[in-house]
Amino acid sequence: MKQQKLEILFDLKKFDIRLETEWLGRSFLYLDEIDSTNSFLMEKANADLNGTVVLAEKQTEGKGRLERQWYSSKAMNLTFSFLVTDRAVLNKSLIAINFALAVSVAETIETLFQIKTQVKWPNDVLVGGKKIAGILLESSSTGSSINRLVAGIGVNINQIHFQGTYNVPPTSVVNETGMEVEREKTLAEMLNHIEEIIAIAVKQPSIIFNRWRERCPFIGDKVLVARDGKELIGIFDDIDDQGNLLLRQDDEIIKIQYGDVSVLSL
Repeated sequence: MKQQKLEILFDLKKFDIRLETEWLGRSFLYLDEIDSTNSFLMEKANADLNGTVVLAEKQTEGKGRLERQWYSSKAMNLTFSFLVTDRAVLNKSLIAINFALAVSVAETIETLFQIKTQVKWPNDVLVGGKKIAGILLESSSTGSSINRLVAGIGVNINQIHFQGTYNVPPTSVVNETGMEVEREKTLAEMLNHIEEIIAIAVKQPSIIFNRWRERCPFIGDKVLVARDGKELIGIFDDIDDQGNLLLRQDDEIIKIQYGDVSVLSL
């Protein structure tokens, strides 16, 4: 059995050397422990500069989709959030931003570690059917205008053993490669790529959706969608330009805005 390594705290100098962004991560807060990096940034009093990144070695109430909790061992992974207040981004489709982040995380992991990645609707990143990363967007608005967007990202890096019950079994970079990796380089390269892909999402969201489709192996499969205590079964036909899952039942197409998707054997 693999032995879990000792905690090695994040080295800010190693990270800063590799960061090549213009705005993302140029304001950087490093925290040993916090309830949730998303909750921290959603509070306007804590940060108001576009691109602010908050990285925590441990989150006691890390957030997942549908109010689930994200569990992560201290100093083993990347659990961070970043703030967007730029109107040029906020005025565009946040759905496209959501899908862009999934694509960016998947592409960064694949490029750095030569691991074949997949995406699962709406915003999970998988390796071999196991979850290696997840994304959660939260926003606040004034009237009909969004004035604050916070994107939370969790990536399993050097954690070997996972406890608890999961909808999708977890994995990590170290479990897939057999090698512990430098979190500082990984985060810097991820932020570099996220900044690039957000620019694409703002100008040409259709490119983002197509790149997402290319990484999703479940389109065309028979799936079960669970939401609000109900289950729907059909063929995962596609996603539309709003990021909805299009579920085909005979000759009817049902638009799914949220839910848990499981692949069924045909």
